[in-house]
Amino acid sequence: MTAEAGGPDSEALLDSIGATLGKLRRRTHLVKVVDPPVERKDLSRNLVINIVDEANSEITVGGVADQLGIDPSAASRMVSDLISQGLLERLASQRDGRRTVLRLTPEGTAARDRFRRQHRQAFEHITRDWPARERLEFARLLRKYVDSADDL
Repeated sequence: MTAEAGGPDSEALLDSIGATLGKLRRRTHLVKVVDPPVERKDLSRNLVINIVDEANSEITVGGVADQLGIDPSAASRMVSDLISQGLLERLASQRDGRRTVLRLTPEGTAARDRFRRQHRQAFEHITRDWPARERLEFARLLRKYVDSADDL
């Protein structure tokens, strides 16, 4: 299948992006060579930890819900799980004492780092047969894509 710019194959390739990105997220955590092994709840925990970690300012449970595109009650359950695991903590906002914001604990930072190592291991395993140049180019383009999405 060739995907020359403007050709019919390029249209099919571009039409497949949504499903491809979803599959990427779902499949990466299933790679069995990752050490330590990925646990069942790690996918959702990783999502919330990254949202809290990447927040440019204070973030609330409502902010997590907005970022994930889910109901606030579902986000609250996810956050409560992370708090009970000692990965997040609730604090009074420094801007508005009536608000409660979220912050990673030292254990949460360690979990973030573990998730990142696991993702790198999965990436390296999945792309193990790729030339190094292609592996790095894909990583660079994927980061460029995410950075562009962040700019929206």
